[in-house]
Amino acid sequence: MDVHQVAEYLHLNEKKVYSMVGQGVIPATKVTGKWLFPKELVDRWLLDSAHDGLLNDRLVITGGDDALLHRAVSRLARDTGRHAVISYAPTSTRQGLELLQDGHVDICVLHWGPAEESDIRHPALMKLHDAHPRWVLVRGFGREQGLLATEATLEKHPTVNHLLHGGLRWALRQGGSGSRRFMLETLREHEVGEDDLPEAVCALSEREAAAAVRMGIADVAPGTRNAASEYGLGFVSLGWERLDLALDKRKWFRHLVQNLLKILASTEIALTAQQLGGYQRHQFGELIWGEE
Repeated sequence: MDVHQVAEYLHLNEKKVYSMVGQGVIPATKVTGKWLFPKELVDRWLLDSAHDGLLNDRLVITGGDDALLHRAVSRLARDTGRHAVISYAPTSTRQGLELLQDGHVDICVLHWGPAEESDIRHPALMKLHDAHPRWVLVRGFGREQGLLATEATLEKHPTVNHLLHGGLRWALRQGGSGSRRFMLETLREHEVGEDDLPEAVCALSEREAAAAVRMGIADVAPGTRNAASEYGLGFVSLGWERLDLALDKRKWFRHLVQNLLKILASTEIALTAQQLGGYQRHQFGELIWGEE
């Protein structure tokens, strides 16, 4: 349907339809300069809105990559069985928010700099998107960020300064990821430029970065303490970050979202966090922005 047709279909004026397109509320696509509205997606959007998600049988999560969240999602998928599709496909914090804006995913995992600044940075990052008035931010957990290397490498390069100036091969994270953002701030503190680090590979996830070091493709990589634990690597701490969850406020009470939060708050996941190391779970699950 074109703008005129979808306006008639929804009993709205065309100006309101354009406004909804600009806010990313209604499913639409632009072809040769003309807005088109697939009727099937419009109908699905209407059904979802009318029932406030009660009939929704999917939960799609993207954004930042995290080992603890992978485990919680796997348990939710096991418990849900054939009744719903649960998917966690990490991209990056920035790309995850874009996917949330376009309605392609249900939850974006974000982390963007030091933990003490997250209550300012995370909402500010969300406000760059037109859909942010519809979003809420849920407290996740703290993670320890640092540099990953083998014990042999750390014997020769035991400090951050040694690693940055050691001429080592790096597995760096992709642009738009929270881990890369944390790393860039570390580089500025040590007056080192990105181009000063020989990049052996661009890693698209925490585990890919750790695997590159473990396999000898790279000598050092930015990453979390839990990734170092999983891959048997040494770890040099750079500090703590907050990992939070952004989602549409209309989806906050969906049973799949609430069940995921219950699993993340469970004793089983708490034990896993302790085994992996580098996690703090203070205030987990609290709505910290957008609840009005």
